[in-house]
Amino acid sequence: MAFSFLQRRKILKDANYLDLTPVKLHESEIDQTGTVIVIIPKFTNKYAAKILLPLLKTKNFRIKLDELGSAVWNSIDGKTNVANLCIKLHKEIGSKIDPVQERVTKFLTQLYLQGFITFKEIN
Repeated sequence: MAFSFLQRRKILKDANYLDLTPVKLHESEIDQTGTVIVIIPKFTNKYAAKILLPLLKTKNFRIKLDELGSAVWNSIDGKTNVANLCIKLHKEIGSKIDPVQERVTKFLTQLYLQGFITFKEIN
């Protein structure tokens, strides 16, 4: 079941964010510099894809994350909750990511609102 933007935002407001477990919804790859590139299909509707994809150069959007975004994306395994992700990231990256809970939750919120991830507890 797909939620609208406003429904997804309301779900996040009502949840204890640190207890949620993020799950990736899209594939990704790592470039030669170690940066994550998230691969998002341009069309999810199979009829639109069949008609329009042959006219396009590529069938996917490629979203390049920065260093901290790449670290967060790589830490998402579908089993670890946000609180434990924050602890793990702070150990790996150190003070570069401070304040860790604020930055990680803000980034995960953006990924969730854009439909890049979901949370196990919401489904």
